[in-house]
Amino acid sequence: MPVAKAAKKRDHELAPDASTLERMLYYLKLTREAEYRIERVLYRQGKIVGGVYVGRGQEAIGVGSAIQLIEGDVALPSHRDFSSFVIRGVSLRQIFSNWMARANGPTRGRENTLHIGDLKLGLIPIISPLGDTCPVACGVALTFKQRGKKNVALVHFGEGTTSRGDVHEAMNLAAVMKLPVIFICNNNAYAYSTPTKLQYAVKDLSVRGPAYGMPGVSIDGNDVLAVYEAVAKAIALARSGGGPSFIEGKTFRMAGHSAHDAAEYVPKELLEKEAKRDPIARLEKLMLARRLVTRERIREMEQAIQKEIDDAVAFAESSPMPEGETAVEGVYCEPDCWWKRKLSHGAIESLSH
Repeated sequence: MPVAKAAKKRDHELAPDASTLERMLYYLKLTREAEYRIERVLYRQGKIVGGVYVGRGQEAIGVGSAIQLIEGDVALPSHRDFSSFVIRGVSLRQIFSNWMARANGPTRGRENTLHIGDLKLGLIPIISPLGDTCPVACGVALTFKQRGKKNVALVHFGEGTTSRGDVHEAMNLAAVMKLPVIFICNNNAYAYSTPTKLQYAVKDLSVRGPAYGMPGVSIDGNDVLAVYEAVAKAIALARSGGGPSFIEGKTFRMAGHSAHDAAEYVPKELLEKEAKRDPIARLEKLMLARRLVTRERIREMEQAIQKEIDDAVAFAESSPMPEGETAVEGVYCEPDCWWKRKLSHGAIESLSH
């Protein structure tokens, strides 16, 4: 099974329509601006504390993939896939409330990053040891298969994560059982401060797909159309019972590992070179050239996004901080815990027995 390269000519049957292109441009810009407010404003004002991880420069991978999911599908994003959350229906108010550790945020002030999920929206929360998310994706996909569903699980991770054993185990399991999983590797060139040349000896990580018996493709991860097409093919294969696929999106992290990291280990020349591949500018240029959008429409979109973000920040800032006594809620079991429930024979199940 040869490793495929992204075709220079587009498959027109898989190309997004004008409406979808505009939605993708919107989500690209929304992601960029929301993360800017989080990392460059609120964090530096001391209103957000702790680790702040953004995906500046690699937004096309999240947008081009998540926008294709339908009801019943499940996304398992990484900590740099902001767009997956908003596309699946998490509101900006919820996201900023969580970042600012407010009581009405998804984690009720217990956590202040994107470690959030919503099963009703088909979102599995991030697991900090990122490779652990891949076996979970297999579990989700196995459930789909056992229930006769045509849904798919889409899991994101970085190139550094591919060196973990649980990623390889998950890929092998998915291939053997023909599970409807799409493995998406966001290859952003640095695993924290380690460049790819010091991480692995192959040119393309996509060779690992065929090694386990699934299609593998390496694409330009800064081209949202290339992402859309590759993911569309993988989703079609998975829904038809053909099993998993591995997609390597080659992109670049235009920021440090976290907000505290100045990324001084990245050569200045490389940053300047990669800045020219900005996925937002590329989509804008294409849509303007095809007369699918006007500059006035782009300005209106940007103004609307700023208002949405302003509203979300104001809502979060005016929201209450959690009460101290709530910190133990959900940690220790209440009387209705599973081990306190009555069994069918009338006995009480207890861990102390």
